[in-house]
Amino acid sequence: MPVVSLADGDLNYLLEGPADAPVLVLSNSLGTNLHMWDAQIPAFSEHFRVLRYDTRGHGQSLVTPGFYSIEQNGRDVLALLDALNIDKAHFCGLSMGGLIGQWLAINAASRVDRLVLCNTAAKIGTDEVWNTRIDTVLKGGEKAMRDLRDASIERWFTAPFAKAQPEKVDPIVTMLAQTSPQGYAGNCAAVRDADYREQIASITAPALIVCGTGDAVTTPEHGRFMQERIAGAELVEFDAAHLSNVQAGELFTGRVLSFLQTN
Repeated sequence: MPVVSLADGDLNYLLEGPADAPVLVLSNSLGTNLHMWDAQIPAFSEHFRVLRYDTRGHGQSLVTPGFYSIEQNGRDVLALLDALNIDKAHFCGLSMGGLIGQWLAINAASRVDRLVLCNTAAKIGTDEVWNTRIDTVLKGGEKAMRDLRDASIERWFTAPFAKAQPEKVDPIVTMLAQTSPQGYAGNCAAVRDADYREQIASITAPALIVCGTGDAVTTPEHGRFMQERIAGAELVEFDAAHLSNVQAGELFTGRVLSFLQTN
């Protein structure tokens, strides 16, 4: 796969779709990689030049020591766009990817066209939750990541879906088990420290908020909080848990495409 070299390592990415089409950036959730979007690529790449990448600490991208920040991850995106000579792009991020999208829309508004914030919040979780997970992962290493795999099934998918669609669930949760413990912990800290509740009202990009009715991590209430503060934002709620792009599938893809193609 192609990579962009940053000062401290490489950022892995894929670029698919017509060369002259508008660019759509896809940003993965915590504990997954760019392949979490595989189901969307056939439809998205018909209409857009789709740029998906492995966030720092995930997949085949650089794993740097210490804790990360959403700003750092956002600047990685800007470096990727600069390296590929992309001035402006649509941005669609889920969970941690949604935090990165918020940072970009707040701090680099000229680079963001339309913004899709999926299963995310202006503030996700508590310090206690994230600190406990960081400690567990750094102490337990790869075994802790495998343990997280099983625990995440019920957070990421509703129970009926997980039981009925193991062929869709297993590849996604396997990504978590294979994620670098250091990279995962570094990004847990990034999510822990991100709080855009006082800043999201400054977002001017047209925005779509995507929620899952069964999402206990970033609830529909979190989505409505963002919608009320981002001028003109739209909101859609699917019968899904945290990874709505996987669980809602074609419904998710169709709604996002409709929003992105609005004149």
